[in-house]
Amino acid sequence: MGIGLIVGAWVARYLRPQQFGLYNYALAFVSLFSAIATLGLDQIVVRNIVREPSTKDEILGTAVVLRLFAGIVTLLLTTGMIVLLRPGDTLMHWLVGITAAGLIFQALDPIDFWFQSQVKSKYTVLAKNTTFIIITLVKIALIQMKASLLAFVWAGLVEIALGAGGLAIAYQFSGQNLRAWRVKWLQSKRLLKESWPLIMAGLAIMIYISIDKIMLGQLANSEAVGIYSVATRLSELWVFLPAAIVPSVNPSIIEAKNVSESLYYERLQKVFNVMTSLAYSIAIPMTFLSKPIVVLLYGQNYESAGGVLAIHIWGQIFSFLGIAKSIWIVTEELTVYALVITSLGALMNILLNFWLIPIYREAGSAIATVISYAFVDYVIFLIYPPFQRMGQLMTNALLLKHVVVRVRRFWT
Repeated sequence: MGIGLIVGAWVARYLRPQQFGLYNYALAFVSLFSAIATLGLDQIVVRNIVREPSTKDEILGTAVVLRLFAGIVTLLLTTGMIVLLRPGDTLMHWLVGITAAGLIFQALDPIDFWFQSQVKSKYTVLAKNTTFIIITLVKIALIQMKASLLAFVWAGLVEIALGAGGLAIAYQFSGQNLRAWRVKWLQSKRLLKESWPLIMAGLAIMIYISIDKIMLGQLANSEAVGIYSVATRLSELWVFLPAAIVPSVNPSIIEAKNVSESLYYERLQKVFNVMTSLAYSIAIPMTFLSKPIVVLLYGQNYESAGGVLAIHIWGQIFSFLGIAKSIWIVTEELTVYALVITSLGALMNILLNFWLIPIYREAGSAIATVISYAFVDYVIFLIYPPFQRMGQLMTNALLLKHVVVRVRRFWT
């Protein structure tokens, strides 16, 4: 992540806010439709493999084929939509089309889900990081060659393709066999029956994650998107922490559910405690150091991103909780509720952006993001009775009760 931050900043400096804004607009546009390509299968596949390890080859084979077809459909849908939205913008058509092609290669991501179910994510890390280092060197070479924006987008596609190949090699290297996979119609029906609410919820999530950049591009300009993208990149950089921790603890929490409710909620509380502790330790210093960090990494052209970062970083507290909360949603099979909640959050984010962007531009989008994240990942769990037990766990974590208890024990 450190290398990615430095080289990403170098690329942003090279492209400057206007072209960097075009690049991030394309990424955000494709992200809006990415939930269709993933089919919401991530944690469902992990859970099913943990519960029924004997059906592993059937689950993986079916999931890969489903995601391959979904990736092709998403590519066609995304390119068609951008042509309709920006009919005369050929450059944007290419940017979106190349980026969306990566969704096809992500069909092999279920291999990563199997590694997660076995708590063997080191194989995924090795495959992805090897690819990342190769493409990072390519990006540095592109900067030295003064390459065009399209060249960097092609490099992103190659990175996804090589990463998929690396996962396949890692799967074989770990002692498994790709040829043992089987595709079963009944298995596909079972997976899609349970995942469709997560697909819709994923669409809603991507709307309230990505719509701000698209609305900035439409209501302001590409430079505003570039400034905002720098702020969000530094803010969302830290999501790799819960993204690494949550899949690792997911199997143990699923198993705890089968042992006792008290152990189940005790482990969930520990996860929330870790999430909030990490989030506060990041948000507080970033609030005061945001502008010097932005100028140091990205240069004076992006100085105004500092104020945006100081606001946006507080949304990560709720984002961390939301990633941890997803374990509970899937384990309790409450995917339909997740759909309703995230849809409300997406609608709230769109309305807030319409209101705040014309007034505050990039800062307005940051404010809208923090409010919508707080509503979806915390407030709704306080006001909806069936969710209030989880709301209490989150409140305990946000108030750092685990820290207070330890301090009291120390002094007594």
